[in-house]
Amino acid sequence: MIHACKKSDLEAILALINTAAKSYRAFIPANQWKEPYMHEQELVREIAAGIKFSGFEQEGVLKGIMGVQKIEDVTLIRHAYVDPSIQRCGIGSALLSHCRTSINGSILIGTWDDATWAISFYEKHGFCKTSQSDTVRLLHSYWTVPETQIEASVVMANSEWFEINKS
Repeated sequence: MIHACKKSDLEAILALINTAAKSYRAFIPANQWKEPYMHEQELVREIAAGIKFSGFEQEGVLKGIMGVQKIEDVTLIRHAYVDPSIQRCGIGSALLSHCRTSINGSILIGTWDDATWAISFYEKHGFCKTSQSDTVRLLHSYWTVPETQIEASVVMANSEWFEINKS
């Protein structure tokens, strides 16, 4: 069951993020890895900045999350994680579909350039990589991340973004 996450879900969201992040630690640049991957204060700041999480619950346990953040003229998909023990079972797809129902217009997703499985997942759902110059510009415009993370990241966009931004 998918539901809007509440303040009472904070601990479960944090645990899921940190558990899932460990499963792809080898793909996160060493200079970007920290343990835990996300601290509670960071998650609280992200929520205060406008990220709204949806959660996929199974037998009373949060198994997947996906955040949506509206910034200016785009919507960002943020912090999409699924319990590593049940990935590739449709939870990410269900969350993405659920989140997209409430979004009109351009959607952007930032991920690690080496996270080929994540890139493939979003491509399967109609997203495409932006150019390197667009990636850098978009990360500077809509995210607050260090330059070292920008160098190791890619931004993916839906067809609406490409239509609006075609040269």
